[in-house]
Formats: sequence, C-alpha cells, structure tokens
Amino acid sequence: MKSMTGYGRAEYKDNCIDLLVEIKSVNNRNLDVSAKLPRSFIAFEDALRKCVQKKLRRGRVDVFVSFADNREKTAELNVDYALAESYVAAAKALAARCGVENDVTATSLLRLPDVVKDANAFGDYSEFEPTFIRTAEAALAALDAMRSAEGEKLVADLKARMETVGEIVERIALRAPKVKEDYAAKLKERMKEVLGDVQYDETRLLNEVAFFADKSNIDEELTRLRSHIAQFYKLIGTEGSGKQIDFLIQEFNREANTICSKANDIAVTDAGLLLKGEIEKIREQVQNLE
Repeated sequence: MKSMTGYGRAEYKDNCIDLLVEIKSVNNRNLDVSAKLPRSFIAFEDALRKCVQKKLRRGRVDVFVSFADNREKTAELNVDYALAESYVAAAKALAARCGVENDVTATSLLRLPDVVKDANAFGDYSEFEPTFIRTAEAALAALDAMRSAEGEKLVADLKARMETVGEIVERIALRAPKVKEDYAAKLKERMKEVLGDVQYDETRLLNEVAFFADKSNIDEELTRLRSHIAQFYKLIGTEGSGKQIDFLIQEFNREANTICSKANDIAVTDAGLLLKGEIEKIREQVQNLE
C-alpha cells in the first residue's frame, strides 16, 4: 500500500544544460496531473502525462520543470518593417495633431514591442525529449519511494486502529445479551413499585420484554462488522485498494450508527460512540491511501 502524499525531484546537468523536474502529490479521488512546463517543452506534455499514469493510480500530482540552455548561440534578428512603418506613421500623425516634435529614430524604433525578434529564441528542443522523460522518471521513482514509505506508516496505524475497533465490537457483543435481562429486571421492579401487591399478567410482561429485545437486537450489525473487519485486513494487503477500503469504511460507519440508534443501554451507547470515533479516524487516514 502507498500513500498519495509525497515529493520527488531529479536533475540533469550537461554541456551547459540545466534541467530540474520536481513532482509533488497529495490525496485525490482520481489521478489528476497538472504540469507547469517551460514553453520549450510544451510538446513533451503528453509524453510526461503518460509517464505519470504508468507509475501512479490516484492523487493530485503537480509537476514543476525548470530548464536553462546556457550554450552560446548566435542571435538572428528579424525586423518587422511593416510594424515599424506603422509606428513611424502613428508618430508623425501624433506630432502633427498635437503640435509636438517628432523625435522618432531608428534606435527608438528598435526598442518598441515586436519590431525586432530573435529567430532563435524558440529553438527546436525535440532532441531533449528522451533526456527530459528519463529525468521525469527519476523524479517519479523518488516520489514513489516516499509514497511507499508513507504508505507503510499509514498501514501500521490503520491496523492498530482496526484492532481497537475489533475490541470495541467484542465489548458490545459481550454486553448486548445482558441488555434484555436488565430491561426485564427493571420492568418487573417498576411494576412492583406501581402495582404493589396487585397481581399482574406475566404473559404481557414477557411480551413486552420480547418486543424490546427484538427492537434493540444488534446481532446482525455485529456480524456485519466482524465481516467488514476481516475484509479490511484482506484489502489492506492489496496494492491500490485505497478506494475500496474507503467504501468499506462507509459501511463500518453505517453499522455503528445503527447500533447507537438501537441501543437502549448506556454501556452499549458509550461503546458505540467510541466505535464511531475510531471509524472516523480510520476514514481520515484512508483518504491518503492510493
């Protein structure tokens, strides 16, 4: 089992090329990849996403890429003459209309936006795709290692909490049969207080106790909880079963709620509330499992 939370990074440096890939992931219902790439690497985004999808099943994944090409390059400047002529015409019209000096020069025109462009500013970096993917894979391996380490800690904590859940379930199971006996004893005592020496119908008393026992019976809920616990231990050892465990914990919570609603006993209610508390803690932790 793996956690969905982790961080990994990898660097590549060679021949004045600096490449850094950082990957961060947090929990998410499905796999959601967000890549922040330099403009030179936009064409590699699809290959990057496929690389991530091969390694990860779930989580919100953010990929940050820094790239610097420090090689010496010859600038090839292209002048947009049509744009420059438009600037000159606009300057002349403005000077004539406002009665001001027209001081446009060739040097000032070169400073205006988009008049001069470097033809090599957006070079072809397709040759770097294999290097980029290898670096991304190394960052993913580091991320995966952290997710695995965090996953081991999560599993250990979840197993410990599930042991507590099992203990509470057995405590409730031990108390449940005595609830009917206590109710019958209290009902008899109450009738004696009210009726005194007057004889009462024993059959009606037994019927009342039977009705109460049926209404407050939680045997089915306890059986299902035991089954859920066994299923939990089976799933916790299966890779990529975080979503299934999440659904299973919802069933745990449903049974705990039913027990609390049926219980007409303080001890069972208290244990049921403890059970709900542990289940909620497990639910929060399970959200981080892949």
